[in-house]
Amino acid sequence: MIVDRLKALVPSSNSLHSFGVLGKMGAGLCMLYLLIVIALGFYWSAEPVPFSVRDNLLEKLGQNTPAVTGTATTTALIRTAEIMLSKPGGYLSNDIAPPGLYLDNIPNWEFGVLVQIRDLTRAFRENFSRSQSQSVEDVDLVIVEPQFHLPNDSWLLPASEDEYRKAVAALESYLRRISDEDEQDAQFYARADNLARWLVNVESRLGSLSQRLSASVGQAQAGNLDLAGEIGAQQSTAGSDDRIVTTPSTQIDDVFYEARGATWALMHFLQAIEIDFEAVLRDKNALVSVRQIIRELEASQRTVFSPVVLNGGGFGLFANHSLVMANYVSRANAAITDLRELLNQG
Repeated sequence: MIVDRLKALVPSSNSLHSFGVLGKMGAGLCMLYLLIVIALGFYWSAEPVPFSVRDNLLEKLGQNTPAVTGTATTTALIRTAEIMLSKPGGYLSNDIAPPGLYLDNIPNWEFGVLVQIRDLTRAFRENFSRSQSQSVEDVDLVIVEPQFHLPNDSWLLPASEDEYRKAVAALESYLRRISDEDEQDAQFYARADNLARWLVNVESRLGSLSQRLSASVGQAQAGNLDLAGEIGAQQSTAGSDDRIVTTPSTQIDDVFYEARGATWALMHFLQAIEIDFEAVLRDKNALVSVRQIIRELEASQRTVFSPVVLNGGGFGLFANHSLVMANYVSRANAAITDLRELLNQG
C-alpha cells in the first residue's frame, strides 16, 4: 500500500510532457511579448515630422472660410497639441506600462513641446486676446491656459492627456468665434507690443535650453554673474565666485530631446506668427528677422543618425550632439533678441 501511494505522488510521463509543453508555450509567449514591446518602442520613439502651417490653416477652416487675423496662430497651436497627444503611442509622459514606461526620449520631447504650448496659451490669454490691461479675459482662453498647466505626468484622476484635450476643445471654440464675423467678443490683436511680450518668454526659454545643452561638457564660469550690471542688487544666498556648471551624464539625452521638442513647436508657432503679424512685421522691417529665426529652428530639426546622443568633447574624436543643438538654439535666441528690439522701436 505504501509503495502504491508513493507511485501516485510521482508525476507520470504524460504529466511531465504536459508541463513541458506549457512551459515552452509560456516562454514563447514571453518572447513574443518582448519582441512586440521592443518593436513598439522603436516605432513610438520616432519624432513627429513638421507640418505645413498654411495647409493646416486651410484644413482647419475649410476652403470657403476666410482666414482672419489670429487663425493661423490658433490653428498651429491646436495642431501642435493634437500631434503631441495623438502621435504613434499617444501621450507617453504618464505611461505606466511598457514600452512607454522605459522610453524617455519622446516624453522629454513632449515636455519641450508642452512648455512652448503653455507659454503661447498664456500669451493668448493675457495679450493676444485683450486690447488693454483692463479688458475682460476671453471665456475660452480662461479654460485653455490653466488646463495646459496641469501636471504632465498624471496617469489617473485626472489623466494629463484628458485635461489637455479639454484645452484643445476650448481652443477650437475660440477659433470658431474669432472666425465668425457676427461674434464680437472673441478677438485676436496682432500688435507689436503683444508679440514682443511673448518673445520675452521665448527668449528666456531658449537661453535656458542653450545653457543646459552647452553644459553637457561642463562650463567653467568665472565669477558670479547672477547680479552683474547693478551694484545694489542682492540675492537670497551668496553664490560662489568660480564654479563648474555641468549637466549630469544621465540627463544629457533628456535635455537634448526637450530642446528638440521646444524648437519643433516654436518653429511652427513662428511660421504662424509670420502670417498673422505680417502687416506689423513689414511695418517694422522685421519679416527677414522672423524668417531667419525659422531657418535656425528648422536646422535644429535635422535627422539624428546616431542611435544614441553622443557627448564627445568640443574638439574630440566623437561628436557632441548637445553642442550642435546649442549652436542652433543660441543663434535663434540672438535673432529673437534683435527681433524684439525692432518691435519695440517706434
